[in-house]
Amino acid sequence: MEPYCLILLRGLPGSGKSTLAKVLSEENTYPIFSVDDYFTDEHTGEYVFNFNENFKAYKQCEQLTEDALQQKFPKVFVHNTFTLDWEMEPYFKLASKYHYALFVVTVENYHGQQNTHGVSNEQLQKMAEKYKVKLL
Repeated sequence: MEPYCLILLRGLPGSGKSTLAKVLSEENTYPIFSVDDYFTDEHTGEYVFNFNENFKAYKQCEQLTEDALQQKFPKVFVHNTFTLDWEMEPYFKLASKYHYALFVVTVENYHGQQNTHGVSNEQLQKMAEKYKVKLL
């Protein structure tokens, strides 16, 4: 039997995390979560970021992920920038707590698309400088 899997998709805005999550979830067979969900109107799809609410968005994403793990979905996807290791730490703990195999997938922008959230090139560069990939 295939193990239960928690898959974290990380990358800079515009890299294709959301698109890849949709593809991998097999037409929404498996749950997909993101911090961005908190700021996106479920009826209109409009995204309105509010920095003062960011901590609530992170908590909501973690809680929804934990709920899905408790329900024993075979695969659960979370797509966030995850530029810093501490951002992934709660998910590492959840995977361990619920006995899920954990995969961290870095999505790179080889397709040349722009991000849909209006993040400036200067901000993207700062994020990229903080980005670390663990190969060993």
